[in-house]
Amino acid sequence: MTTRTRPIADVAAELGIDPKAVTTLGSSKAKLDPDATPADRAGDHGALVLVSAIGPTRFGEGKTTVSVGLADGLRRVGARACVALREPSLGPVFGMKGGGTGGGRAQLVPADDVNLHFTGDLHAIGTAHNLLAAMIDAELHFGARDGAIASGIDPQQVTWPRVLDMNDRALRSVVVDAGGRAERTSRFDITAASEVMATLALADSLQDLRTRLGRTVVGWRSDGTPVTAGDVMATEAMVALLRDALRPNLVQTADGTPALVHCGPFANIAHGCSSVLATRLALRHAEVVVTEAGFGFDLGGEKFLHLKAPVAGVWPRCVVLVVTVRALAHHGGGDLQRGLEHLDRQVANVRSFGLPVVLALNVFSSDAEDELSLVEAHARELEAAIARCTAFSEGGSGGVALAAAVREQLRLNADAPPEPRALYRRDAGVIDKLRALAQQIYGAADVTLTDAARQDLERIDAAGFGELPVCVAKTHLSFTDDPKGGGLARGFVPTVNELRLAAGAGFVVALMGRIFTMPGLPREPAARNVRVEANGRIRGLMQGS
Repeated sequence: MTTRTRPIADVAAELGIDPKAVTTLGSSKAKLDPDATPADRAGDHGALVLVSAIGPTRFGEGKTTVSVGLADGLRRVGARACVALREPSLGPVFGMKGGGTGGGRAQLVPADDVNLHFTGDLHAIGTAHNLLAAMIDAELHFGARDGAIASGIDPQQVTWPRVLDMNDRALRSVVVDAGGRAERTSRFDITAASEVMATLALADSLQDLRTRLGRTVVGWRSDGTPVTAGDVMATEAMVALLRDALRPNLVQTADGTPALVHCGPFANIAHGCSSVLATRLALRHAEVVVTEAGFGFDLGGEKFLHLKAPVAGVWPRCVVLVVTVRALAHHGGGDLQRGLEHLDRQVANVRSFGLPVVLALNVFSSDAEDELSLVEAHARELEAAIARCTAFSEGGSGGVALAAAVREQLRLNADAPPEPRALYRRDAGVIDKLRALAQQIYGAADVTLTDAARQDLERIDAAGFGELPVCVAKTHLSFTDDPKGGGLARGFVPTVNELRLAAGAGFVVALMGRIFTMPGLPREPAARNVRVEANGRIRGLMQGS
């Protein structure tokens, strides 16, 4: 694939970013000062476009490809556009999904760098997380010997796990300090599920990061009071490790469009959005900012609107919902006509937040014209704008039709942009918030908690965290808590098996069904297809590469 890669300093200049705010890392990557403001556009604020999707299949429906293609298309029609995306995790890169930088002619460059170690952000996040775990165990070791644990943490009520940026199911349950003074069962999470990842993504400044890290709950005392990272005296060292990771990363698309790529929480086990700082920075420098939330709207889209948007002080002007014939047919049990009901429900979910929707029909080479036309006709019945996207095969030119549809929607609400709206009261309890999401977004009849989850809730309530927002960790393959539950299910009752307090990030994680915060590799991992050629070029990180 031939790309029009430009020096990264030129990409920053296109956005009007002060050169003093740009730290170049070679010719193709840069770190940016998150407080940079263009002198010629003080107070200007771009339009935010949120890209989400219908419920995906196991192989994804090209949401990142569409996000890149849309930004490229907007730039081609004269808009000062930027795309703000998450950083890929090595787990999916070497697992089933492959690279997370888009695909075909609609992807980020340098794709290999972004998919692998990039600027070291995930390394810094994992190291900060594991430093805190090590400091907890050091205190337990010496405190048990001296008979005085300074923080007062109960060794059997340590809740802070360790993390690794890899899919490794063997680490879901481990024994730590085997034979030592604080032997106990613990776990590893993937780095994308780390609370430090979520905290970094939601922090709006270095001081805010320090405050959030300091209040992070790592375990409990015997009297039921929480122990924090601040109590363990780990906060400042964690801030030091994360100082540079807090700065957003700048790269570009294969078409030359500026791309801010920062933080990478998954949407099925975390909140699924890139960083607050990158989004704000992009909005100060671009006319239109395209950002993405992970998986389907019932997961990433909902979390963007309930968890990230209030913290960032932003609200989308419209939602682009990625649609594929393949996924709709899958949700219909092989029947595309029946599967259109899933589209109806996801469009209704978007509109429940008071947001207009533009459907992006991502075209695959295997799609039949009559099937594409059927989806387009149904969109007209829904009174939803729809445009085909062929960015995978055509690059920016394949995103022009979608860009035109989005610009028209932005024109229509320019004078009266959508106002922020939530589906639950901020002061509602955890169960009420979970019930609102289950009934209004998933189509469930109710939600139930196991005895263990109810005990978690009692402890969270007693500690004063009962009114935090909720972040649902569940399968992305179904509206239910069962991966095989289907995209048309109604009237079911999902089960919450565990509630985890993420006080630093500012929410409660509800684990529904059989969900793992440490994924496993598939039977045929993508890692088997990776090759390094004699000239150093890497093959196999991206599907079809």
